[in-house]
Order: sequence, then C-alpha cells, then structure tokens
Amino acid sequence: MAKKLFIKTHGCQMNEYDSARMADLLGESHQMEVTSDESEADVILLNTCSIREKAQEKVFHQLGRWKKLKEKNPDLVIGVGGCVASQEGDNLRKRAPHVDMVFGPQTLHRVPKMLDTRRDSLKQISVVDVTFPEIEKFDNLPAPKSDGASAFVSVMEGCSKYCTFCVVPYTRGEEVSRPFEKVMDEVIHLADQGVREINLLGQNVNAYAGLNQLGEEIDLAELISCVAQVEGIDRIRFTTSHPLEFKDSLIEAFGEIPELVSHLHLPVQSGSNRILAAMKRGHERDLYIDKLERIRALRPDISFSSDFIVGFPGETDQDFMDTMDLIGQIGFDHSFSFIYSARPGTPAANLEDDTPEEVKKERLLILQERINQQAMQIGRKMVGTTQRILVSGFSPRDPGLLSGRTENNRVVNFRAANPTELIGYLVDVEVTEAYPNSLRGELSSPYRY
Repeated sequence: MAKKLFIKTHGCQMNEYDSARMADLLGESHQMEVTSDESEADVILLNTCSIREKAQEKVFHQLGRWKKLKEKNPDLVIGVGGCVASQEGDNLRKRAPHVDMVFGPQTLHRVPKMLDTRRDSLKQISVVDVTFPEIEKFDNLPAPKSDGASAFVSVMEGCSKYCTFCVVPYTRGEEVSRPFEKVMDEVIHLADQGVREINLLGQNVNAYAGLNQLGEEIDLAELISCVAQVEGIDRIRFTTSHPLEFKDSLIEAFGEIPELVSHLHLPVQSGSNRILAAMKRGHERDLYIDKLERIRALRPDISFSSDFIVGFPGETDQDFMDTMDLIGQIGFDHSFSFIYSARPGTPAANLEDDTPEEVKKERLLILQERINQQAMQIGRKMVGTTQRILVSGFSPRDPGLLSGRTENNRVVNFRAANPTELIGYLVDVEVTEAYPNSLRGELSSPYRY
C-alpha cells in the first residue's frame, strides 16, 4: 500500500504553494498519497508561518498533540518547515524531540533526501536544514499538478525591503527571481492541465526581475503580458505587491492586458506618513493614492484590497484617523487587518509601545466594520449586473450551489441544472443578492467559455 502524507499549512498563499509542491515532490520520489486524516499518516509535515502573534506557541501546541500519534506509531515521521522552522532551527527539535525533520522555505526540495536520511540512520537522528540556497529548490521540484481551474505559480522568493515589523527577509531571505523561461514552462504545463487562471506569487511579486535566455531582465508587467498569450489562460492575478515596486509599466498593464483581472491587492499597512516612516515602508500615502488612482482611471470597475496593521508602536488617534481617511478615499472592499504584535528579531520589537490593548482592539473593530460597510455597498451595486465568473466547484457551505469568483474577486454562489459540466469553465451569472462576504446569482446564459 502507498504511504500516506498529511500536510498542515499555516499562513500565506506562498505557504499553500509550497505545501502543494511538497506533496508533488513526495508523490514523485516516494509515491506518497496525501491524506486528510493525520491519524493514518506515515509522514506528517507542518508548514509554518511566523507573521501572526504567538506563531511559535501555536506550532509547539500542534506538535504536542502529534506527540501522542508518535507514541502510538514510533515509525511516524514528523517534519516542520516554513518560517518558524527557519527562525527556530535546531532549537525547535530540542524543544520538541519527537520532531524528525526541520527545514526552511528554501530547503523544502530536500525533504525526500532528509526523509531517507532519517529512516536509513540506525540511530534515527533528526535532520535539520534551514539554509538559504536561494532559488535552487525550483530546479529540484517536479512539474506541478493541478486539478482545478486556478493555480499558483511562484515567480520569486524573499524580500529586501526590511520593514521594521516584518520577519520575511530573515526567514525567506533576500529577493531572488526565477528565470523567465522556467516560470513560463510552469504556466504552460498548468494550462495543458486545464488551468484557466494563473496567480503569480511572491513576497514582493512586483519586484520580479527574472532573466531570459539572452540575459535580458524581464519585469512583472512583461511577464504578465507573456502569460496572457498562453493558450487557455483567461485570467491573471498577482500577489503580494509593494507600492515602491509598482512601476509605470505595471500600471499601464491594466489598460493593455484584458486577462489581467480587475482586482488588486496592494498592502499599505497605515495611512499615516509618520507611521509609514516608522515602519520603514519607504513611501508616503500620496504615492500610494496616486498609483491606485492611475490604475482606476484605466479600470474604473477595479476593486482594491490591502493589509493594515493597527496599533503599531506610537500610533496616535490622529495616525489612526489618517488610516481611516485613506480607507474611505480609496474605497477598499476587503482587507487583512490585525493588531500589531512584535516579531522577535525585528527592529520594531524594540520600540516603546504605550497604547493600551483595549484601544487597539477598538481601532481594529472600527476599521474592519468600515471596510465591511464599503464591501456591502460595492456588492449591492453589483446586484442586477451580469458577471462572468470562473466556476471553481461546489460551495463549501451549500453543496447544492456552484461557486466561483468574479474578476473583482467576489465569490458568487448559484444553482445550475448541469453543475459538474460547468466546473472549470467561465459562465455568465446575473447577480441577484448581496451578502457581506459573497453574492448570489442566477445563470444568465447556457453557454460556458
């Protein structure tokens, strides 16, 4: 019988991508099959994220629960990867001795060899590798597999911005772009499997500067243009971007490339210039607003989402009001927003923070309620319109409904007489109702595209 692999993923889309690639890798090297039941697994991998508060503690709590599985099955192999693994290194194994493998985001391609080393060792020694071999991993991963209409393609790794609150440069390293042809080969391979939508990924994706075979540097705008020419690819998204790297060519792409969707996620973190400076973001709010206004001039129907940190050390009531003013001015309809929590090893961890926790919680609630209100207003304006959606599958909440996304990243649920025939295709749906986090609709045409 095939060995079973269980993977639990914390954090961002980059981690989701990495987990999928680990499953592909072990499927090819060890013929392992993914299971959703950790109790039947032969190998358990935890792909970690260190962005959120108490990330390390959540990892060790999970490992504590898996220790019982290890006691029942001594042959069970437990591995920890991702950013917490990169930060903790050998300390992770010392604190949780039942962990067999520790690897960072740049060494996940070495997991098969680490697994063999662990199992072949007479002493069953643990294996730790959290080095930074730059982009080596992409040359050692098998061709990706996809059974859905949408797929992620990682185009670059790391970040060189060193914002004072962020651990990414320390856990994933400096920015390194994948070669242009390698990215295109992966896109073409996915398109051949029926993928219709490509999500280009990177911690700072619009800093992409991959070299082609002639040694010429290709930026993200040119990459998007080339992806759009791949037969079968109808939609292109990219995340996550930095305002400083948003070149004119990328702005112009929204007016020139119809496959580039009418949605942009561009983290700003704060609307206060004083706080932006303390965060070492490298830009002021006016630069951010100018770029979004120029994009909106090219795509009037575009939707914007962003990241916000509330309660950064020293944030005053006025700083918070500056953020709320920016939210109203731009009209964001979605956000990833959190109360600031210090990350060990980052410069901001040493800043004085005298804002009461209750004040931070109140500010976060105000911010999230405002964005929810704006999202509801945008959703109501979409009622009565016909939207072309990419059908991803059945609704998780109601298996009787199909579900898909509009170009502006809104989930639409609807009924169809022939549901299985529409999955993976584009269909036209008339929006009939708006809810806080989704829309309801009805098929307006029998055609699929």
